[in-house]
Amino acid sequence: MSADRSTTRTRWYGRVESGGERFLFASRWLLAPLYIGLVVGLVAIAIKFFQELWHLVAGIIDASGDDVVLSILALLDLVLLANLVLIVIFAGYENFVSKIAAARGSEDRPRWMGHVDFSGLKMKLIGSIVAISAIGLLADFTGLSEKNEPIDGRELTWRVVLHLTFVVSGVLFATMDWLGEKRLLITKETHGQVDEGD
Repeated sequence: MSADRSTTRTRWYGRVESGGERFLFASRWLLAPLYIGLVVGLVAIAIKFFQELWHLVAGIIDASGDDVVLSILALLDLVLLANLVLIVIFAGYENFVSKIAAARGSEDRPRWMGHVDFSGLKMKLIGSIVAISAIGLLADFTGLSEKNEPIDGRELTWRVVLHLTFVVSGVLFATMDWLGEKRLLITKETHGQVDEGD
């Protein structure tokens, strides 16, 4: 009788565990609407890009060289931001939700797609953020020199400090990833030697 109870209890636990795991696994689909929201954000960036491009083209005759440089820097900033959003959409969806089957046999499939893990995604993100920050800083310096206004030292210092913080964060992320990969290789070698010794 107690054996029957134990078997029933084990089956019940197994069903609960299996149901819970299926529920947890299915919860990854809660991220899908967030990625769709990022696609809407990508559309907004594209609209803003063409608005900036129109301003550049419409005023090209009367614009000074510095104005053209600032406009092109603004366009570059938007393009880098769009690239960043696209990387997050593709890599995030493939890493956390599901493989994108529609792109599997496509010639246009980006080479990095499906190969960027969380660590690689983190590095691409920080690299894009550093590039966007650098372009913003360059635009600030160009704008200041064009306006011939006195430079607010405190504000400029904070912008440079913020940019350097991004750069240092990128270097630290890269170092942590390198150390993690090195530790993984050492662990594999150690376990390989132990297995060979056995």
